Amino acid sequence: VLACLLTFSFSVTAQEGGRRVIPIQYSGTLKKIKDSGVIRLGYRQNSPPFAFVDSSTRNQPVGYSLDLCTPTVEEISEELEKEIRVEYRPVTPENRLDMVTSGEIVLECGSTVNNFERRKRVAFSPTIFVTGIKLMVPTGSPAKSLRDLNGQTIAVTRGTVHAEQLPKIVERQKLAITFVTGADHNESFGLLSSGKAQAFANDDVQLYGMIAETRSGKQFRVIGDYLTYADYALMFRKDDPEFAEIVERAFTNRLYGGRVVQAIYDKWFIKPLPSGVRLNLPMSPHLQQQFGVQEARGD
Repeated sequence: VLACLLTFSFSVTAQEGGRRVIPIQYSGTLKKIKDSGVIRLGYRQNSPPFAFVDSSTRNQPVGYSLDLCTPTVEEISEELEKEIRVEYRPVTPENRLDMVTSGEIVLECGSTVNNFERRKRVAFSPTIFVTGIKLMVPTGSPAKSLRDLNGQTIAVTRGTVHAEQLPKIVERQKLAITFVTGADHNESFGLLSSGKAQAFANDDVQLYGMIAETRSGKQFRVIGDYLTYADYALMFRKDDPEFAEIVERAFTNRLYGGRVVQAIYDKWFIKPLPSGVRLNLPMSPHLQQQFGVQEARGD
């Protein structure tokens, strides 16, 4: 298990002499972090540009979602008035919810859809991205939509909303489509590239990210209209109001308003990725509204 340790040291605003006069008695997640001095963040190993392992940075996890988790760590450090050591733990689509509910990780910084079924088990931060399911096919494929894949095979990743939702869409449209599954997005992409599937279904931004990271723009393309819409968010333990308030405060105090979040967004969606390839995906009007960003390109 890859565990990368980072230490954050922040100035603390307090009531007297830089420290609180009367210490706060915490419970739940905050008590656990205060007692241990450690916060464990979950990350995806191959979900660019949200969270992935980059060989150019000594195989450390990087990405948009991880950068958005940092303000929450800063907020916790300030609240607890102590340095917090960060441990990164890899998660998969199949085990990420279990790792949150078990306490193995405190905050999941990946590409997880916030939906009704998942909210029965876990809690979510404000929206960090808006996307939806599309299809990747070989460049030479004549397919332009889901219907054009009737009688063929589509790859999906186990434990994702795509694996849950797409068969229902296919059934409603009365299409004879077969599904094969990969354990992660790399494996699902491999099913497509090896010819075991004629398409790979994923959120469009992740398809574009995979094409960019693998430099396979000449071999594959993304087709069709959105088959679903979804909001991504950071995931944490349910029924922990103290921690939920910290997450909300981090977004309000450290991200909302434009400059910080815009810089983080541009780093991963406008500027070159570690591979050198650009996604060139400007922030959508919906996401601008979520973050309170005015004139998203800056002034």
